[in-house]
Amino acid sequence: MREDVPLRSYLLVALGGFAYCCLTFVWFSLPAFLAPVSDALGLSGTEAGVLVGAIPLTYVPLSLASGLVVDRIGPFRAIGAGTVLFGIAQILRGIAQGFPSMLALTVLLGVGATAITFGLPKLVSELFPAERVGTLSTVYLLGSYAGTAAAYGIGRPVLGPALGGWRPLFVASGVAVLAFALCWVAVSRAFSAPRYGDDEPPSSVRRDLRRVFAHRELRLLVVVGSAYLFVTHGLQGWLPAVLESRGIAPAVAAAVASGFVLARVAGTLTVPPLSDALGRRRAPVVGCGVLAAVGAAGLLAADAGVPAASLAVAACGLGIGGVAPLIRALPTEMEGIGPRLTATAVGLVFAVGEVGGFLGPLSVGVARDLTGGFGPGVAGLAVAGAVMALAGLRLSDPAR
Repeated sequence: MREDVPLRSYLLVALGGFAYCCLTFVWFSLPAFLAPVSDALGLSGTEAGVLVGAIPLTYVPLSLASGLVVDRIGPFRAIGAGTVLFGIAQILRGIAQGFPSMLALTVLLGVGATAITFGLPKLVSELFPAERVGTLSTVYLLGSYAGTAAAYGIGRPVLGPALGGWRPLFVASGVAVLAFALCWVAVSRAFSAPRYGDDEPPSSVRRDLRRVFAHRELRLLVVVGSAYLFVTHGLQGWLPAVLESRGIAPAVAAAVASGFVLARVAGTLTVPPLSDALGRRRAPVVGCGVLAAVGAAGLLAADAGVPAASLAVAACGLGIGGVAPLIRALPTEMEGIGPRLTATAVGLVFAVGEVGGFLGPLSVGVARDLTGGFGPGVAGLAVAGAVMALAGLRLSDPAR
């Protein structure tokens, strides 16, 4: 196997990470400006909620199909096309006049988002040997975290007022995305580097689907991914309210909740490189599941105050952040999947997993309505973390 990876491969993955940063900035610009957007378009609470959840729900029916397309056209064209699509959608969202048009454009943005989500794992699987895919997957995930943070931390308080409101910001950010898309096309056309994996032509869609659905290890990874998204969306959607219900002041609860993001970054930076260095996948996935379960369970016992809640949030964030790159990297190493079917495999994980992403926050809210508290809902998140660990326990370590 070729061990020398040229510098330009690293630079291209970094550029792909910036594509993810652009995506999450435009994705979360709507939630960041939800109040003024709702006022301008006359949205009801239900309509606003539908808009916020529209992109994750788009992944459920489209993920598998998007993965199949990415595996056939390649990551370079997929990322370029996806970037153009969500850039145009963001510009048009800036001039939308009502709920139907805003919903349609947000769904269009979600379609472009799938090309980035599945194109980047495909890109890394082609440019790097399997034993380094986990570490390199952290690069584009850090880009996604940066874009999300920028939408809330810079877009809403700084760029929005400077540009004159949410509409000019949506248009300007969409134009910036299209400018980046041109840069991506120029760089990727001039790019040449060693590729990893097989070069056999794509087989039939039916054969690829049969191979993916029948793969035991991948089915276990689907369980891991579903539990990961269940905990991630369930906790990040309700964490400040959960902390306040444990007697923590709102301002302090917001600060502790921000620690969840920092802990996810720490997990993303540490777990995959350690997993790559040790050549182990099962133990890191199990460990991340245990951390998520213990952290969520710790929130149930956080009446002791801020230190206990902070430790619980940190444990859960480390587990969630650590497993996120591994979910995207593991298919590359699976016999019968490999780089050729990486995007399809990751697409399957998200097609099923985003159902968990939708049910996570929903279950916490329903449990609160039925019981008057967050205990049962948070306990469900802890159970999901345990499920992640149990599924990971049955995974196999790759042969080196």
